[in-house]
Amino acid sequence: MKQFSSKRSIQILAHLLQEYGIFDIVISPGSRNAPLAIHFSETDDFNCYSIVDERSAGFVGIGMAKSIKKPVALTCTSGSAAANYYPAITEAFYQNTPLLVLTADRPTDFVDIFDGQTIRQKNLYQQHSYGDFQLLEDSMENADDENFAIIKKAIEVCFEKQGPVHINIPLEEPLYNMVSELPGFQSVEKTIRTISYDLPPHLVADWNISKRIMILVGTRDYNEELEMQLSQLVKNHTVVVLKEANSNLKHDKFFAHIDRYIFNFQEEDYRTYAPDLLITVGQNVVSKKVKQFLRKANPKNHWHIDEVWHPDTFFALTEKVKTSPEKFFGQLLNFIALEPRAYFNLWDVLRDKRDLKHLEYCLQTRFSDFKLFEFLSHQLPENINLHISNSSAIRYAQLFDFDRNRVYCNRGTSGIDGSTSTAMGFAIKDVQQTVLVTGDMSFFYDINGLWNNYIPPYTRIIVFNNGGGDIFKIIPGPSSTNALDEFILTKHHKNAEHIAKHFGFAYTLVDDEDTLSRVLDNFFKPDEKAKILEVDTSAIENAEVLKGYFEFLKS
Repeated sequence: MKQFSSKRSIQILAHLLQEYGIFDIVISPGSRNAPLAIHFSETDDFNCYSIVDERSAGFVGIGMAKSIKKPVALTCTSGSAAANYYPAITEAFYQNTPLLVLTADRPTDFVDIFDGQTIRQKNLYQQHSYGDFQLLEDSMENADDENFAIIKKAIEVCFEKQGPVHINIPLEEPLYNMVSELPGFQSVEKTIRTISYDLPPHLVADWNISKRIMILVGTRDYNEELEMQLSQLVKNHTVVVLKEANSNLKHDKFFAHIDRYIFNFQEEDYRTYAPDLLITVGQNVVSKKVKQFLRKANPKNHWHIDEVWHPDTFFALTEKVKTSPEKFFGQLLNFIALEPRAYFNLWDVLRDKRDLKHLEYCLQTRFSDFKLFEFLSHQLPENINLHISNSSAIRYAQLFDFDRNRVYCNRGTSGIDGSTSTAMGFAIKDVQQTVLVTGDMSFFYDINGLWNNYIPPYTRIIVFNNGGGDIFKIIPGPSSTNALDEFILTKHHKNAEHIAKHFGFAYTLVDDEDTLSRVLDNFFKPDEKAKILEVDTSAIENAEVLKGYFEFLKS
């Protein structure tokens, strides 16, 4: 016989989650949230996942939500457990990834009296959430009606904003009273708002008089409609489209390796290659060089297209276009002529020159982090979910072609803290193979991302271990200090072998080019275990290889 929580607030919550189709629940252990864990796990509709570490659980939820493209619920006990969600919530906030964060709490009059596991949880994530709600305790007057309305509002905000929303749930003892039957609840009239958009005539006019139009696409999930629209715009060389590795767009006329082309721009180049109309799409842009370029270029017009965010990243924003890129370009294409512009050819000449130098360097360079990413660009299977960690990993990926895959990276806050957990959350919910390519620091930082029983055997992790945070040898500044090795780069001699064994992964170590080439052929094939491939480049001066690359491009 099934046993459900007797808490009315939890019964109402579960009913409304079912009504809105939120079925995936990431549960971290605890007593105060036991009514939620018991109720969700006993209800047939819900898929419950036990993730012990709340910091990891938050990122696992992000990965799941990215995979299924709908909200995922998180629930934890009271106190510091709730605070441990915060890194993932900031990431979801800036990525617009929908998480419904359900924190169990002590009753309100227990706050600040030094009761165990009790902190100020109300509005805990206020700076980085799209809604903060607190339920009434069951014993309060009109609690059922009030809680029904509160939960409904919270869920709809989560859908509308596609970001994290917090519901704090004070729960009185006893926590473990059960019922075997649930009362009937009213059906819900959904009132999720949608944004309508009509293209203003002045934008069409500005487009038509612009001679140098650039579209820059940042972090985005794949969207077939947008890819087709932008493909129409480049077909006749009408615009320049710059994209990044995790823009998830593919067309031969898109400019895919921004840093390769603009890394040594001088003042004259800023003027030569500057757009007069800049249109930006998507979230955070990886390339620092393109930010520097466009800030110096100072375009006459800058439109940013997004339903939620309109950041003035380049200090030139003139138009906040509050709709989806697909709706915007769908309307724009009805009113503009797709005429060739010399601006495209200007960029195309630069691309041809630099692409040729890139190929020459790849032929002569030796085993290194750089060489690993070249190998992967050729040997990764098609149509996988490729997750790339932050710091040097995503920067190397920017230099090569991964268009055959869907590419993901936590660029909301650009931290290393949840790359593994996010990738594993994605893998848990997706039938396609997920491959994580990660640096050693990011991997060791987030090993709790492997601490669950749901990772599919076709999951693959590639760790390139250069013996520390090699990014700090690449970027200017840190190498001039005496603190580099111990406190910034954080040199180490760890490897992933025992971690792999502990979590039940197959493990392979390579430290030369021939072995890497041979191992990659079999690494992605089906097996009964998930696999970790560690590529040891700690004896290589990887930063010098990368600096040599950019010097070679100039020659």
